Amino acid sequence: MGAAVSFDNKKKQAEFKLPPFPPTPTPTPTPSPSPSPQPAAPHMFQEIIATAPDSEEKNPDLASLEGKVYFLEENKKKYWVKNNKNHFMLFPRGMSITWGNDPRYWAWKKQENGGTDDGIEVAELKDVCWLEVDGKMELSHLTPGVVYQVVFEVKMRKVCGGWSLPVNLRLKFPYGSVDQERKANLDDKPREEWLDLVVGEFKPQKGQRGNLLVSLFQFAGEWKKGLVIRGVRIVPKEP
Repeated sequence: MGAAVSFDNKKKQAEFKLPPFPPTPTPTPTPSPSPSPQPAAPHMFQEIIATAPDSEEKNPDLASLEGKVYFLEENKKKYWVKNNKNHFMLFPRGMSITWGNDPRYWAWKKQENGGTDDGIEVAELKDVCWLEVDGKMELSHLTPGVVYQVVFEVKMRKVCGGWSLPVNLRLKFPYGSVDQERKANLDDKPREEWLDLVVGEFKPQKGQRGNLLVSLFQFAGEWKKGLVIRGVRIVPKEP
């Protein structure tokens, strides 16, 4: 017969147990990536585009806003954003042109160059002695703290005359700020190509309101003809 198992051995076997398996760790959920922060809207954006046509998207994706063009005030002004800074173009139909509505002195022609400004009218001078063109820009719509440059875009026709005296270019600020004025000689400019006539530079401040007046004028000299005005560009100065 086999050896009897002692009571003590049975007791030890009964007490012996395998250690429990460690609990399966609960996997830590991988956090979903945070959405990219939405860029800040350009300065005064909603107020500026309020005069855009109803067909325009008034709440665009701000991330894709760069390059989008808004035509404001019944095509009298153009607005676009670059590097989150406001850019503007004032068209002649939104400007005050002395004798501008008299076909004896000025002609209005639509642009047809295949660009975004197709259908926008330019003003072509036929014959005047008193030349006066004024545009205005609300200062609060410009990005504060940015140096802006103001430029008349013009063209001289092959057949032109009366430009022996230079024209005057002026920026007139509200609230008694110091005005800027300079002259430009058009008689020696190239013909049949768009030219930039720099009027001045300035830096709008936060909270500043009122109209900036931009002018091109010449009241003396001969009768003048052959000047085409495309508009006034008011954009941040390139570094």
